[in-house]
Amino acid sequence: MSSVSPRILLITPPLTQLNTPYPATPYIKGFLQGRGYHVAQADLGLELVLKIFSAQGLQRVFAAIEVGGFELSDNARRMVRLQRSYLATIGPVIRFLQNKDTTLASRICHSRFLPEAARFDNIADLEAAFGTLGLSDQARHLATLYLEDLGDLIKETVGPQFGFSRYAERLGMSATSFDAMHEALQTPPNLLDQMLLELLDALVARTEPDVVGFSVPFPGNLYGALRLAGRVKELRPAVKTLMGGGYPNTELRQIKEPRFFDYIDFLTLDDGEGPWLRLLEYISYQLSIASCQVEELAEAGQSAPNSGHQNNLTTDNQQLTTSTFQRTFLRNEAGVVEYINYPHPNIPHTEVGTPDYSDLPLTEYLSVIEVLNPMHRLWSDGRWNKLTIAHGCYWKRCSFCDVTLDYISRYETAPATLLVDRIEQIVRQTGQTGFHFVDEAAPPLALRDLAIELLRRQVNITWWGNIRFEKTFTPDLCRLLAASGCIAVSGGLEVASDRLLALMDKGVTIAQVARVTDGFTQAGIMVHAYLMYGFPTETAQETVDSLEVVRQLFAAGIVQSGYWHRFAMTAHSPVGKNPAKYQVVPVGPEPGDFAWNDLWHDDPTGADHEQFGPGLAKALYNYMHGVALTEPLSFWFDFKTPRTTVPRQLIQKALQEPGKPDFAKQNQRLFWLGNPPELRPGDTQKGQRAVLTFYEQAEDFEVKTSAPIGAWLHQLLSKLGTDYETKLLLKEVAATFPTSVAGMSFESFLASPAWLLLREKGLLVL
Repeated sequence: MSSVSPRILLITPPLTQLNTPYPATPYIKGFLQGRGYHVAQADLGLELVLKIFSAQGLQRVFAAIEVGGFELSDNARRMVRLQRSYLATIGPVIRFLQNKDTTLASRICHSRFLPEAARFDNIADLEAAFGTLGLSDQARHLATLYLEDLGDLIKETVGPQFGFSRYAERLGMSATSFDAMHEALQTPPNLLDQMLLELLDALVARTEPDVVGFSVPFPGNLYGALRLAGRVKELRPAVKTLMGGGYPNTELRQIKEPRFFDYIDFLTLDDGEGPWLRLLEYISYQLSIASCQVEELAEAGQSAPNSGHQNNLTTDNQQLTTSTFQRTFLRNEAGVVEYINYPHPNIPHTEVGTPDYSDLPLTEYLSVIEVLNPMHRLWSDGRWNKLTIAHGCYWKRCSFCDVTLDYISRYETAPATLLVDRIEQIVRQTGQTGFHFVDEAAPPLALRDLAIELLRRQVNITWWGNIRFEKTFTPDLCRLLAASGCIAVSGGLEVASDRLLALMDKGVTIAQVARVTDGFTQAGIMVHAYLMYGFPTETAQETVDSLEVVRQLFAAGIVQSGYWHRFAMTAHSPVGKNPAKYQVVPVGPEPGDFAWNDLWHDDPTGADHEQFGPGLAKALYNYMHGVALTEPLSFWFDFKTPRTTVPRQLIQKALQEPGKPDFAKQNQRLFWLGNPPELRPGDTQKGQRAVLTFYEQAEDFEVKTSAPIGAWLHQLLSKLGTDYETKLLLKEVAATFPTSVAGMSFESFLASPAWLLLREKGLLVL
């Protein structure tokens, strides 16, 4: 019996990001196509937004509002009255945000082109935020506010579940019971649902899939995925629906709810490549059986079996083949949810393939500027290809993190040569050279090797990613990363308290964070700090002291962006696994038949964490813009707070601590960022018998030294400047130093003006 390969359709349901594709479907498409499967993909989140925010879509919205009998706020009523202006401007605004009509920026900024509603009431000082030359950025921010006004109108009326990065998120959050979701799915589709289903109908008709897979990364994707899956079942009852992604991986690991499987046939956990291979082998076999029966019946002159008969074939054969599934939930013949996990090996990180962005409308994504935060702007502005340097986290000890789950606990790397192969392939396909490395925490040594390989091949990309502020990120490594295209890093400072950092098992100290962030900043790389408040046992004093550390980091100019997160206890973190160790008391929710991850808790020894949130956020916003850095910390709170106990010069003293001298780095690699120098005789009258001239991008410079050292340096830097594959350790270089004729030892030379100038100009010790 010949195998029938199923046609596969992968869908990102609404809504994630508007500026770039979420990477899950490109990853699984790249992997499956490498195994010979035919795969199509679609981002229905983007397509839904483009359908709504068009002249035709808004006409439908305003018409539905007029007949819907909604009780409108003053703001919504104003917008309805301005509907002609919105209908006239929505097309040009979308084209501008797609970078298809950049000349509109002047009109957006300097004329009353956009209708304005409530989002414009609290508009920031745009000149202060963007500078006098940031016309395009100002216009992008104003256009974003315009869209958010329309989003507010939709949420107030025809689509209460709408959000630009979420869709019915409330139904998916902490949903231990499926009841609310089930009830919402049984109600007739509202206008936004109708538009979404119209997109799906056209997509299914075009691709005629046998399998439809949904990636659900967040709670705000679940409702859309299930609404779409239900429609697939109506259109093509024989189609198998699959679901995976970040939300199932964290929330649905104990699912027992059979009604969920009215929509989804197979739910997979953790990395999808292995489970999907097993499922597709099974589905291929079922399609082959059905195909053979159709042929046999045709030969006998009988009609083909209907879709219900095909479903029975699947059920009859289920016990023979599903036993080899991997990390998969299904509803068995008895109607009971069953989890099957045959111990197949995981697909190695080196074999997951290259993300495939083909058939995604890359020119249609919107570059928006939602808030005046430099790191958040990277998230929402610009097209970034997503790529993973390593699987999992090399640290995997932070007590607030889901370190027990596969996506963090299983750490695997790939060689730099393979990663750059993937980068080059993605650039060829997308035409875009921006990359967001989406690691839990990118390993510093892997980044070092990647940077060297990018420089060796002269692959010019712009990239950013998430790291840990650990001491391996030396100033020299930061300079190397910058030379390879790194423009920004984000990392967890969390609670800026050494006691709490130790309790978190974060593996860093405040002084260490200061030195690392300084190294990145000096290299021209923007630093974003993830900050946390409300960690178990955190006192009011520690919260205020944490804010003082943050103030000093911004005052020193070594952190440029940040965001406060309220601590959340999850079932798969060390805190959730062992709350007594962290002196917190779980108070629910009890596990139900559906989702279970976020845990409520009391913190009897900690502060009233809730009251600190608004003040922390307000202070941070001002610090990011260089405002009120000298105000007392109590200025930000409307209740009495303790005085800080943090020394005023804590960060400055940390930055003044001397680093390790070069002579102590004998086992580290020497790397030259510049070009090979020219060597010529020098002015012998002054005892300078050799001159090395360096021609670099921004400036030329000279190094004057003795003839023996000049010849030695010329040979060394010529080799380093042209041969990145040869690793020369400092001790190996020392062995070649012409000590006998140089008149000094190698250790003395490392303190000489010539060496120090070269170190300043790009001679790195890694």
